Amino acid sequence: MDALPIRIGDHGDAVRDLQQRLTAAGVDLHSRDPRGAFGQPTADAVQAFQVSRRLPATGICDQTTWSALVEAGYRPGDRLLYLRSPMIRGDDVAELQRALGALGFDAGRVDGIFGPNTEGAVLDFQRNVGLPADGRCGQAVLASLARLGRRAEHSTIVAGVRERERLRSRPPVLADLRVVLGEAGGLDVLVTAIDRVLQDASAVVAVSHHPHPSVQAVEANDFNADVYLGFSLSDRPSCEVAYYATTGFESAGGQRLAGLVVEAWRALDRLEVDAPCGRAITVLRETRMPAVVCQLAPPATIVEHTAELAQAVLRALTEWVKGPIEP
Repeated sequence: MDALPIRIGDHGDAVRDLQQRLTAAGVDLHSRDPRGAFGQPTADAVQAFQVSRRLPATGICDQTTWSALVEAGYRPGDRLLYLRSPMIRGDDVAELQRALGALGFDAGRVDGIFGPNTEGAVLDFQRNVGLPADGRCGQAVLASLARLGRRAEHSTIVAGVRERERLRSRPPVLADLRVVLGEAGGLDVLVTAIDRVLQDASAVVAVSHHPHPSVQAVEANDFNADVYLGFSLSDRPSCEVAYYATTGFESAGGQRLAGLVVEAWRALDRLEVDAPCGRAITVLRETRMPAVVCQLAPPATIVEHTAELAQAVLRALTEWVKGPIEP
């Protein structure tokens, strides 16, 4: 949408559309803002939606929030789901991935993106239940999933199991670990320092400076990275370290690494660092490997202690390869 971001004080059709989508997503505006006027009640509603979707709770509707609202409008059965370019995104895709994963069909992580893994899982499911195997999810697939789904209501999603298996099978050393470091501006010195210490430890490192998180995710996927670490400056009073999490799925490897990075930085006694948190922001959602994103503050402290921060990241990764998931 051209009007983005939308915030307190804005008026017009874009605000009216936003309010309608919030209501459709189940967020109660309590009718305290006139339609088409963005006041504090609308900001509160945006913030509540962001919290529910594991997005930064700013109360401002940015591109990520708007995209999440659009995707929230799709329910299973609203449309035919299939592999195309650009890939179909939405809550209906996420529901499909959760249902397939709970039945043991590996649709990949629950990211709400109908990609090759999801198509492959649909094909496998169709073959197993005797449906024409075309990789498309229509009413017949949904009906079969509904019949079988009650058996798998409390099952573990297979993508999480596969992630744990891959992490357990990797050698517990940094040598040859494929790492992508991402930053979109302002932290080149820090990322260069981390790159240097990781390469000194024989890791294989690539650095992405692209400003768009989707491009960074593509570069990490194309590099076949074992892990992604993203860094950005923040105007928050404290640092935040996030890993990928959404309804029904959390990256076990990302969660473990986020905890180790927080632990290593807190040990420096230089920064205020929040507890690790699960987020569904773009780069975490679109990378296929364990990933963390670090929002750093204040800038002056980051610059002053660059070398120490880089060494702390090295220590965190060293511990992570020894035990990449919680015992």
